[in-house]
Amino acid sequence: MAEPIFTVEVDITSFDGVRQGERGVNLIGFRGRVDSPVFRGETFGTGYDTQKYSEAGFSLSARYLLKGVDENGAPCSVFIENNGPDMASCVPEIVTDSPALAAFLDGKSLRAEVLPRDGGVSVKIFG
Repeated sequence: MAEPIFTVEVDITSFDGVRQGERGVNLIGFRGRVDSPVFRGETFGTGYDTQKYSEAGFSLSARYLLKGVDENGAPCSVFIENNGPDMASCVPEIVTDSPALAAFLDGKSLRAEVLPRDGGVSVKIFG
């Protein structure tokens, strides 16, 4: 399997939800960090994963902003919105102000895998 572009190590900080019959929504707050050759940084504020479920199925949508430095040491921001029907097949959308990161992320078909770990999850972003 190909190596991820980078991995976001996520620590869950809060969890709450609401349920109405077979429908429900979970709101999961988190902090995260990345330490890779192309980007190093951490979440700005709190990120949130919204998980919706019903008789029709399940979906998740996580949104967060990372602040750090790119591979050239230049300060930058990376916004990630990760959507999918399950944790194994998410589709991330990434927006960055780093020309170095944008050079190989813009217009690329990306995918993510979310793997459970103690205290949170690891989000692996693949190109």
